[in-house]
Amino acid sequence: MTQATAPTRATAVDMSHRQILEALSGLLLGMFVAILSSTVVSNALPRIITELHGGQSAYTWVVTSTLLATTATTPIWGKLADLTSKKILVQLALTIFVLGSVLAGLSQSTGQLIACRVLQGVGAGGLTALAQVIMATMIAPRERGRYSGYLGAVMAVGTIGGPLIGGVIVDTDWLGWRWCFYVGVPFAVLALVVLQKTLHLPVVRREAKIDWWGATLITAAVSLLLIWVTLAGDKYDWVSWQSAVMVAGAVLLGALALRVENRAAEPMIPPRLFRNRTITLAVIASIAVGVGMFGASVFLGQYFQISRGESPTMSGLMTLPMILGLLVASTVVGRIITNTGRWKRYLVTGSALLTAGFALMGTMRADTPYWRLAVFMALIGLGLGMTMQNLVLAVQNTVGPHELGAASSVVAFFRSLGGAIGVSALGAILGHKVKDYLAEGLAGLGIPASSSGSGGTLPNVHTLPAPIRAVVEAAYGHGAGDIFLAAAPFGLIALLAVVFIKEVPLRRNNGDAISAEVERESTVAAGAGAPVVRTGGRD
Repeated sequence: MTQATAPTRATAVDMSHRQILEALSGLLLGMFVAILSSTVVSNALPRIITELHGGQSAYTWVVTSTLLATTATTPIWGKLADLTSKKILVQLALTIFVLGSVLAGLSQSTGQLIACRVLQGVGAGGLTALAQVIMATMIAPRERGRYSGYLGAVMAVGTIGGPLIGGVIVDTDWLGWRWCFYVGVPFAVLALVVLQKTLHLPVVRREAKIDWWGATLITAAVSLLLIWVTLAGDKYDWVSWQSAVMVAGAVLLGALALRVENRAAEPMIPPRLFRNRTITLAVIASIAVGVGMFGASVFLGQYFQISRGESPTMSGLMTLPMILGLLVASTVVGRIITNTGRWKRYLVTGSALLTAGFALMGTMRADTPYWRLAVFMALIGLGLGMTMQNLVLAVQNTVGPHELGAASSVVAFFRSLGGAIGVSALGAILGHKVKDYLAEGLAGLGIPASSSGSGGTLPNVHTLPAPIRAVVEAAYGHGAGDIFLAAAPFGLIALLAVVFIKEVPLRRNNGDAISAEVERESTVAAGAGAPVVRTGGRD
């Protein structure tokens, strides 16, 4: 019994509010670096892709590559968090992320940039998964809403600051877009120092193995699916032998991954978690939220710069309503949930606002009044702020300390997966729609489509003749509206999923989960006839 209870006590960390804030400071700073380094590129990306002579497909894959790497590695980081030092892991993730950022700044082609963004995604996967796991380790479920609000606030500040800083950097001649990748390095070094001094968690090590086969098969299945979505309709028809081979291959790899996960002693994505209705529905909602959050919003910078002719700096300012909505919702709702212990009503409200915001943004065109777009973006921001962190919170409230890493990373995994699929699918839709609208508009002027000046690359509207510029702006504006409209059904799917989640009031402490964990570990140890856990000291 002693061997079973030791790790459980180590998992329950008794800390004051001040101690928790001190411990979270480095972690939140690390998250800020990850978010800043990601969002600082958003408004700079049209300029970056133009200078590197890339097209819409390259634009999409610069974003998708990071999301795919984040998706593939999040479960691995989450599993490692259940096995070894969380502090070392988060420092390692931060180091990998910074290395990827510096190398991205040295890129000479879109191919190199995409490869470096993959490395960034590996580090981002660790920061995304470990932030949730470490918070869950230190903070009881009832109090977690309050601190999740802090996390949401940091995410919002990073999301606000990133596009603005990126726009200023790109618009400053003596800096250039490469500094978008270097700007986060000083913050990252500071985060490493602060983490070393303030984050002290018990180290719990178990005798277990990483499910590398499962991780490899899952990554391969997702990658093949995304490649198909990106290339179909451009390099080959949607209904073609290439599509049939790639879809069949993705399904086969997915089936093999499921088989491996069912047989693995320590599966990367434990199938047993999906026997819990809350986890299953939260995963469905997370996929839908990820599709909308990444898939649609990532193209806003492109819309403002191409359809409205704004500078990168101004593009960042024009997205503020969405970010402020996220900031307000995540902080205010987090505190309310802490005070009441009730969370489902906010998931339902947030999903409804998300659906409405996407549907309304579907009416967007190049000449839509900005005040109207600001209202629509604010609705999307409020919806995201109410759903993102609280879906993780709902899942964490249903599992014991032993499975916090796996359960938290499962939600993050599927949200990133939804985002990667969304960016690929909606990016492909945008490319096809813009091509059609350009051909239609130029035909009305009696001009061949090649006169748009894009040549398969993103156009610089400021260099185009006035009549052609008007057609290009209208085409990209109409295409942007179409992808938001395509994202709206995913918001509805999220709404339906959270409606059927059964609300369980948040626990004020980890007592119930810990008791269950003690009993479970005791049973395992007795059945195995040998210790299954070794507990180390603190970081």
